Amino acid sequence: MRPAAAWTMKSVVEIADPASDARGQSPERPGMAEAASRRASTPASDARPHILYVIDELCEMGGAERVLLNTIRLLPRDRFRCSLVTFRTEPRLGIFEDFPCPWHLFPLRRTYDWNALRVAAQIRRLIRAERVRIVHTFFETSDLWGGLVAKLSGCPILVSSRRDMGILRQAMHHRAYRLINPLFDRVLAVSEEVRAFCIQHDRLASEKVLTLYNGIETERAAASADPAALRASLGLDGASHIVSTVAHVRRVKGLDIFIQAAAAVCREFPRAVFVVIGDNHEPAHFRELDQLTDSLGLAGNVKFLGPSEQVFSLLKMSDVFCLPSRSEGFSNALVEAMACGLPCVATRVGGNAEALSDGENGFLVAPEDAAATADRILTLLRQPARAQQMGRAAREVAEVKFTQDAMMKNLVGVYERLLDAKQR
Repeated sequence: MRPAAAWTMKSVVEIADPASDARGQSPERPGMAEAASRRASTPASDARPHILYVIDELCEMGGAERVLLNTIRLLPRDRFRCSLVTFRTEPRLGIFEDFPCPWHLFPLRRTYDWNALRVAAQIRRLIRAERVRIVHTFFETSDLWGGLVAKLSGCPILVSSRRDMGILRQAMHHRAYRLINPLFDRVLAVSEEVRAFCIQHDRLASEKVLTLYNGIETERAAASADPAALRASLGLDGASHIVSTVAHVRRVKGLDIFIQAAAAVCREFPRAVFVVIGDNHEPAHFRELDQLTDSLGLAGNVKFLGPSEQVFSLLKMSDVFCLPSRSEGFSNALVEAMACGLPCVATRVGGNAEALSDGENGFLVAPEDAAATADRILTLLRQPARAQQMGRAAREVAEVKFTQDAMMKNLVGVYERLLDAKQR
């Protein structure tokens, strides 16, 4: 979304309409946000710092959305309270059923119309009424527009999570980030590569940018379903090997490279099956992938399973995990595969090399290189003992470096240091 100009935001805090609905009630789902606002009321005696999380939309459970939800669930309630604002959601998914904190849906399509002024006024009242001490933003609109609204509403601390290498930004976003970035007290990057991007491209002071790795649910990986039964239920019990990837269908995910690598692997292992787990976000690109699959004679070897809540079980039924992305900030899917004990082949982009050590717990290849990708997959399929050893090494790294406990310990430390600094 387009960020609003500073003069417009100044007008927001000056002309806030007291008659507008502060509950964030969605016209599509009347009453839901009202209920959430009732849950949001807090006694005046509650001295716990209030953290307000702001995310552009909650329309699917992608990597960032899962990390945010788990952060809210694991935030120590004896030390903090929290709530959430989003500008768009998908009711049929039931994301807000039994949600772990008060939430507010403030529908927002543009950041430069009268509705944006109304929503800004709602956020301002929420920040002031709930004595919000920290606003923590996710994605462009929340960073650029929501961050500015938060600062002009008097919130003392502003934190941003940066999760990619700017692949979704338009030119105006790049310019706006350079203007708004000085407002942030801390920027949390999901990898060292993203941190370097923030410092070099966004011109952030290095001391403001910290790396905070995602934490994954290792206990879910350990408790996943029986892989043999799952293979049978999906009609994959006849596969000699399963190579999986977890990615929504987007060009940036390199699924065309995945399919080209499959063609090379299937010449040696004709009963190998390459499985894609994820939703179709680019129908035109999906049609291209479908045509590529047919042209290579792989109709029986490439399966698009769609989105699934059984990701860990699907990973554990696999023999190899492959991540052929053209760009990544830090891949949750890669670390989840590592936690499942899978040997991994991934492109050397973003934070992948911070999780995989080439030749030790997996292989790194250049993006766009289908031949190298196929070669590393073949190495693992030809040498099952080596593949198992790499998988064990991958699981050890995931269980030490990328746990939810490690993520929350580091995040809580960031919050407490910022609060302490403001009290001095």
